[in-house]
Amino acid sequence: MLSASAHTDTFARDNLPPLDSWPELLLDGFDYPEQLNAGVELTDAMVEQGFGDHTALIGNGRRRTYKELTDWTNRIAHVLVEDMGVKPGNRVLIRSANNPAMVACWLAATKVGAVVVNSMPMLRAGELSKYVDKAQIAFALCDTRLMEEMEICATDNPILKRVVGFDGTSNHDAELDRLALEKPVHFEAIKTMQDDVALLGFTSGSTGEPKATMHFHRDLLVIADSYAKEVLGVTPEDIFIGSPPLAFTFGLGGLAIFPLRFGAAATLLEVASPPHLIEIIEKYRATVCFTAPTAYRAMLRAMDEGADLSSLRAAVSAGETLPAPVYDEWIAKTGKPMLDGIGATEMLHIFISNRFDDHMPSCTGKPVTGYVAKVIGPDGTEVSRGTPGRLALKGPTGCRYLGGQRQDEYVQNGWNISGDTFVQDEDGYFHFSARNDDMIVSSGYNIAGPEVEAALLAHESVAECAVIGSPDPARGTVVEAHVVLSEGIAETAEQAKLLQDHVKSMIAPYKYPRSVIFTSTLPKTATGKIQRFRLKPGGSDE
Repeated sequence: MLSASAHTDTFARDNLPPLDSWPELLLDGFDYPEQLNAGVELTDAMVEQGFGDHTALIGNGRRRTYKELTDWTNRIAHVLVEDMGVKPGNRVLIRSANNPAMVACWLAATKVGAVVVNSMPMLRAGELSKYVDKAQIAFALCDTRLMEEMEICATDNPILKRVVGFDGTSNHDAELDRLALEKPVHFEAIKTMQDDVALLGFTSGSTGEPKATMHFHRDLLVIADSYAKEVLGVTPEDIFIGSPPLAFTFGLGGLAIFPLRFGAAATLLEVASPPHLIEIIEKYRATVCFTAPTAYRAMLRAMDEGADLSSLRAAVSAGETLPAPVYDEWIAKTGKPMLDGIGATEMLHIFISNRFDDHMPSCTGKPVTGYVAKVIGPDGTEVSRGTPGRLALKGPTGCRYLGGQRQDEYVQNGWNISGDTFVQDEDGYFHFSARNDDMIVSSGYNIAGPEVEAALLAHESVAECAVIGSPDPARGTVVEAHVVLSEGIAETAEQAKLLQDHVKSMIAPYKYPRSVIFTSTLPKTATGKIQRFRLKPGGSDE
């Protein structure tokens, strides 16, 4: 049974999927009070525990203590309630790159009982509008440097009533900052319940149509009190760094929730390229890094040229398959393991992982404490060890899609079905085989092929197209577009560049096809369905 919600706007509670479609939740060992506000637990409560003078956030040239972060978020909370009229349960979208101001806005919105939607800075107005429509978002906080697309979205979508800008550079020269400076540093946070929705994490899935995953206040703490505590062993002396956007639940956990839960510090980079990661690791002696194997490859090359990464005690790899050679080389050069793991937006964060004292190449590891997993066949029954099948799992977190959209596809018989093919060996270790859908995973980014196809087809020069993932040594996989041009259009390098730029203008630039192959025809079934598998290496005989 659910608690009586503290939300006066009941949209989130009303749009939870039916209880009988939820996965079974394993909450033993995760005991939280009935009233729980995750924003308070990560700020005010940390000050009360004596961490007030400890560094909480590092970014844009300065450090902020837990006391400073607490005061900052409380001031913003006053603005949200008193100047913007945000009510408990209202959805608030936050648009920003990774910086301390984004974290402060997220925490403040959580304190006022809002349901937060963190969004990628590269999303275009049309993509943002899908979020607004699905989550009925009336309020948005946006870094002023990214305001153009947000304003277009607001103009085109009457649901979004108020957009307020903040200064992501920390110069406090924007509307939200100016209003906040006049507010008191004490704020009586909304007494949300542990099972009130606090966060909507959007995931596009294989269709390109975004689905919102619904996460409670307790879920935000569970991922820290399970994975971060057990696997990483976080201490107040740790300094986190990484590349995942805070808009991804993987990034929000690894670069905000995990450090703040244990009195550690988070270093936030707006441009987290490997050279920048290396620079900050060396400067601040970072100890825990979250990034994809492609970045670790670059960091290994930099070590050959003298880069000092000796402060890192934990290198967490996720977002794409960790190649054994990268794992082996990391151990050879650092003497420390690289921790491979797997998570999902639906589950909020990592649920299977290697450990410091239990790891091996080409292995995802064993379930994090609190989670159980198995490999199942098409009929839903567990297959024998060594046999590939779908990964099924249960734990203290679980899939809840907004409005129950496609809930029965992810949750079956009380189990979360992750969409990945795994093998479990005789010793209980899980080994990743492949993804079950058409999602393209490139440098840790999930890219839905149908969404890229739609953008290409919007160009007058494109008659037909099919998008696949193509193996790439640097990125793991790249987006490859097979394009049939309209009559009279020449197949030139200039035309390919034109189409690439067009896609960048339509959707987030990281989704553009890095490879464009012109063809006179696409393989199809008798009914006209494009056979994308035949475009892949070795696919013609499948």
